[in-house]
Amino acid sequence: MPHHVVARAAEIPPGSRKLVHVGERSIVIFNIKGDLFALSDKCPHKGGSLSKGRLTGLVESSSPGEYTYSRPGEIIRCPWHNWEFDVRTGRSWCDPKRLRLMNYAVTVEPGAKLVEGPYVAETFAVAVEDNYVVVETK
Repeated sequence: MPHHVVARAAEIPPGSRKLVHVGERSIVIFNIKGDLFALSDKCPHKGGSLSKGRLTGLVESSSPGEYTYSRPGEIIRCPWHNWEFDVRTGRSWCDPKRLRLMNYAVTVEPGAKLVEGPYVAETFAVAVEDNYVVVETK
């Protein structure tokens, strides 16, 4: 698989991101606590630029009125429609077939878990070699 030098490691310090271009592809590289992750800059929903999105964390609830916030800075929201993607895996929690404004009965049942949506943002292997960031494309 081809490797592409895209930046100096120092250009992407922890907590930052950098948009790079490899051929026709736009790729956003995130540095989360020293770990680098690369995603396609294009949201699979409508093509919004993920590099312009807001990084947030995961909010979970085990019961009504109780919330926990975890994984700060690991979830990227598309700036167009706020679709969320896990920066580490590219997985989305959104399912477009269920996103519509309708009324539904609501119940609270124990043991319910969040189900991942079917869409995945394209990911790329990323490494640091001799102080340069290198992205591997498929």
